[in-house]
Amino acid sequence: MEQHTKGRSGVAWALVITSIAGFMAALDNLVVTTALPSIRESLGGELGELEWTVNAYTLTFAVLLMLGASLGDRFGRRRLFVIGLSVFTGASAAAALSPGINELIAFRAVQGMGAAIMMPLTLTLLTAAVPPARRGAALGIFSAVTGLAVASGPLVGGSLTEHLSWQWIFWLNVPIGLVLLPLARLRLAESYAPDSRLDVPGTLLVSGGLFGIVYGLVNANSDGWTDPTVLTSLIAGAALIGGFIRHGIRAKNPMLPMRLFRNRAFFGINMAGLLMFLGMFGSIFLLSQYFQGVLGYSPTEAGLRMLPWTGMPMLVAPVAGVLADRFGGRPVVVTGLALQAVGLALFAIALAPDASYVSQLPGLMVGGIGMAMYFAPAASLVMSSVLPGEQGIASGANNALREVGGALGVAVLATAFSSQGGYDSPQTFTDGTVLALWIGAAVVALAGLAALMIPGRSGTPVQESDRAEARVPVSA
Repeated sequence: MEQHTKGRSGVAWALVITSIAGFMAALDNLVVTTALPSIRESLGGELGELEWTVNAYTLTFAVLLMLGASLGDRFGRRRLFVIGLSVFTGASAAAALSPGINELIAFRAVQGMGAAIMMPLTLTLLTAAVPPARRGAALGIFSAVTGLAVASGPLVGGSLTEHLSWQWIFWLNVPIGLVLLPLARLRLAESYAPDSRLDVPGTLLVSGGLFGIVYGLVNANSDGWTDPTVLTSLIAGAALIGGFIRHGIRAKNPMLPMRLFRNRAFFGINMAGLLMFLGMFGSIFLLSQYFQGVLGYSPTEAGLRMLPWTGMPMLVAPVAGVLADRFGGRPVVVTGLALQAVGLALFAIALAPDASYVSQLPGLMVGGIGMAMYFAPAASLVMSSVLPGEQGIASGANNALREVGGALGVAVLATAFSSQGGYDSPQTFTDGTVLALWIGAAVVALAGLAALMIPGRSGTPVQESDRAEARVPVSA
């Protein structure tokens, strides 16, 4: 086992296993969106129930990410990764076999649970397997694959639904998961965070807080921001998160020590990630509908025309990872976020009910390059901003914040869309989408400003004063 993880083959296996697992978990965020009409025709259900086929996954994913990371530190990261992958694979098969809409929603929630256990541990396992000198390039490839999965969800879901059936968006995960399970057991090394203890009060506070906030956000667009249930959820969630922050400051061994946020690198990359996903998720949600509802493309045709944006991470991110190794992560991330903001602005300028595809290409390509440049160094910046014993916690926190940002992005940009436009005509849909894209561009630009807080190469990634407080992992 040691030879596998220390040699080149061990690095390659770790990269392949964690990247594919990360791809599956990230893909299922948006893969259902273009399949909803087919699911409704097959299983029935009102609009609210159809929305929950998307939201049930996002909600459980965001709420349980921190717990998944904490369990991995305590009971073994490889062991929990295998458990999470098993749950995710089994729930995918169950979702494909769902006889009704309520069963599908339930199995989507179980899918999110498996992904929440699996996803934060992918980064920890990969970081442990790759030597520091090659870590930037490896994490760049991993981030490119994950970013591609998030952005290409509508294309994959639309293509499978159009040419096979909606069930295949779930069946796709099953053979991949069955292949990965024995490979993960044989090719990944086990690691722990010594003296790790489950933080029950912290777990309850953060899980309840994220549940309240995400539940309120995903229902705000359909029920209204002033709906009593939405307001109660948001206020209660914010209060519980406040309690979690206080707990993280005062407790002896909290699941997320708030001192980590004193580190400019950790604070900057996490705020940048939350804001970037807010702008990106909301924009993809509306643009995929614009291509189909306004320009008349099929789901597959719409996805193909978004490839200059969504496919760019596979081409650019590995190169950006190498650049980050050479020049540092901050300039690459800041440049990427700036380009993504410019790309959304160019798209907003070009948008029209009869816009030609050529007029949309500049926004697609510039935004795609920017997204790739962000994803490449982001994971490395997160993992290098903390000590090895806290990398599982850092990964879980980063993924949770990005998921919350994605849910907020759909809610905020959809609300902006509704205030200016609607589904009445191609013109009204375009008017609403243009306003939403300008807001998305502004939010991504704010993410670039947040990333400027990350120290340059001369900065210290980890606070020296924190070294005595952190735990050092033990590899098995």
